[in-house]
Amino acid sequence: MAATSPREQNFYKAKLAEQAERYEEMVKFMEAVVYSVAAPDELTVEERNLLSVAYKNVIGARRASWRIVSSIEHKEEGRGNADHVSIIREYRAKIETELSEICAGILKLLDDKLIPAAGSGNSKVFYLKMKGDYHRYLAEFSTGDVRKAAAENTLSAYKSAQAFDEAISELDTLGEDSYEDSTLIMQLLRDNLTMWTSDMQEDGTDEIKEASKPEDEKQQ
Repeated sequence: MAATSPREQNFYKAKLAEQAERYEEMVKFMEAVVYSVAAPDELTVEERNLLSVAYKNVIGARRASWRIVSSIEHKEEGRGNADHVSIIREYRAKIETELSEICAGILKLLDDKLIPAAGSGNSKVFYLKMKGDYHRYLAEFSTGDVRKAAAENTLSAYKSAQAFDEAISELDTLGEDSYEDSTLIMQLLRDNLTMWTSDMQEDGTDEIKEASKPEDEKQQ
């Protein structure tokens, strides 16, 4: 029996880590898979999906923690418990640091490896949508210029992905599996773009409203 490659070993370890619900290790194994892939090769659909699952579980736990802690912070502020608020803010900052590091990790992977190596419109859309998602997660807890940059990067990535819709429009030439995969990705993308633009406009974020305008309208 032929020996398995490092890529295959790390992929199997990632699946094992998923079963054990050890998602930080799952991320590390999938990062190793990504860096083991040499151009012009790219991740398989199964590898791509497992990478997404790994990061979603790691980021999802922190996002949930941040929302809970932020809610407690608002309640304590309303009660005038300044000492508690100070402690909570310090703890919230710790969670935000972890969120920032996770987002930075996947965004670097996307920009350095995954997006440049994407050989099909379908995979490029998947990665650009993913890039938009993680910039969106950054914008959820950031403030000031960092929030503005994250918001603009979110819209840019989602719109770039949407632009590839035309490249995947010839879905009738694809196999059934590719068709289902493509339509699912594009539906998620459209939902995310609609939700993001709506949420940010309701939040009163002027830079998002400006970024959503057509280029000729911005220049007026």
